[in-house]
Amino acid sequence: MPDFDYDLLTIGAGSGGTRASRVAAAHGARVAVAEEYRVGGTCVIRGCVPKKLLVYGAHFAEDLKDAQRFGWRVPDDCAFDWKCLQENVLAEVDRINKAYTTTLESNGAEIIHQRATIAGPNEVTLADGTTKTAKHILVATGARPHVPEFPGSEHGITSNEVFHLDAIPSRVLIAGAGYIANEFAGIFHQLGAHVIIMNRTKDILRGYDLQIRDRLLQISMMKGLEFRFDATFEKIEKREDGCLEVHMTGHEPVVVDCVMYATGRVPNTDGLGLESAGVEVDAKGAVPVNDDNCSTCPSIHAVGDVTNRIQLTPVAIREGQAFADNLFGKGGASVDYDCVPAACFSHPPIAGVGMTESEARQKLGSVRIYSSDFRPMKNVLAGRDERSLYKMVCDAETDRVVGIHMIGPDCPEIIQAAAVCVKAGLTKAQFDSTVALHPTMAEELVLMK
Repeated sequence: MPDFDYDLLTIGAGSGGTRASRVAAAHGARVAVAEEYRVGGTCVIRGCVPKKLLVYGAHFAEDLKDAQRFGWRVPDDCAFDWKCLQENVLAEVDRINKAYTTTLESNGAEIIHQRATIAGPNEVTLADGTTKTAKHILVATGARPHVPEFPGSEHGITSNEVFHLDAIPSRVLIAGAGYIANEFAGIFHQLGAHVIIMNRTKDILRGYDLQIRDRLLQISMMKGLEFRFDATFEKIEKREDGCLEVHMTGHEPVVVDCVMYATGRVPNTDGLGLESAGVEVDAKGAVPVNDDNCSTCPSIHAVGDVTNRIQLTPVAIREGQAFADNLFGKGGASVDYDCVPAACFSHPPIAGVGMTESEARQKLGSVRIYSSDFRPMKNVLAGRDERSLYKMVCDAETDRVVGIHMIGPDCPEIIQAAAVCVKAGLTKAQFDSTVALHPTMAEELVLMK
């Protein structure tokens, strides 16, 4: 019986890797986690958490204007201090980083602050040249922002660098139209920048319901955001004054102060040494795994964004938990990928769970659509024309609610509870029989016609 240094060695201390390692250690396994950057991963360090804090900060731009209609004497020229927000956000990131580190160590997991590459089915090589062996190796290296290749592409940044900008640029071009693009477009715009969103197609936020996407596009344009559709980069030229001249197909060049790439995320497998253990990767570089998170090498497993299944933090956490419970605990754990709720923290945010209308029509044939198109009470008094839209997709034969989609203030908070209902297979009649909580926006869920 081979004597290994560890029962489990995890490469990557993000959400999935941290959860798997902590739970495995709690089950009594000898665990080490190799992390070359900071414990916490993309979500905590340069993703969901600091991004959401910037979203909160950006919302005050509109809230301060609205406050005047609610009787508050707020000056029209309120000053914004980017450095103050930035420092507070980064301090919170430091706090959570320490909390993640403490959680791992308190459960008995060893943290190796080095890059690890796979040297064989049960062996890794650390950056300092030393080797470690483990009965099982877990790849939880996540994903990184995709940077397109074209002349001058080095002049752009990604979401990783946004949190460390010296100042909010006056003019920003964002390439892409998914989560990250729309979220940072809202942040930059509310903090005073002129924003241009450039996308290679006419679609934004593919995967969300078409009506909801269209409403966000309308509101964004009404706020002053520009869109350049059916456009791809030709080149970026840096001018003598430091500005960037962006040339694209199908449109005139634009001059901006910052270009940000939000063109997708790539699994972090380059240079990881997976081939040395016979671990196969797909065309996108992701590690295909079976239901037990096992790769093509029996001793090497993978969870989270590096597997390119559903790139969401809660999914990675569930995968990490199931992996550890099955390998070192009582077993029988699994991850259900059906009805995973999702949200984009745009301005305003959108959220959804279950089938979109088009998906339901393709899969079920006969569907019934219910909706509520309304102006939130706060917007009415604030004098804002911005309208919310809630939409319910039902199976016409069974009355079962198969999808709920919405755009409007606080809808990500509302969709979490709604997701339980869709997951449980509740019917429209059961929604209708529930008394509304008035006055709220959420009451529209039980009043849709």
